Amino acid sequence: MEKSAKILVFHNEIEAHLLSGLLNERNIDHMIRSYHDSVYDGLWQTQNGWGDLIADEKDRDEILRIYSEMSDNIEKE
Repeated sequence: MEKSAKILVFHNEIEAHLLSGLLNERNIDHMIRSYHDSVYDGLWQTQNGWGDLIADEKDRDEILRIYSEMSDNIEKE
């Protein structure tokens, strides 16, 4: 990754895995970071979201477009 940045925050693990699969299909490098911490028994996840997606800044617009389309399709079902 050239210049990585936090692109978005996930609401849950399922959302993270779905988007990761879509990005893998498109060969977009990314990393998913969970906020879970066993010491605090997941406290950060209930307050700050499940985790975040880190990727190249240059891919931000495409990732957000894919995420938006994915979210719209989930809401329709």
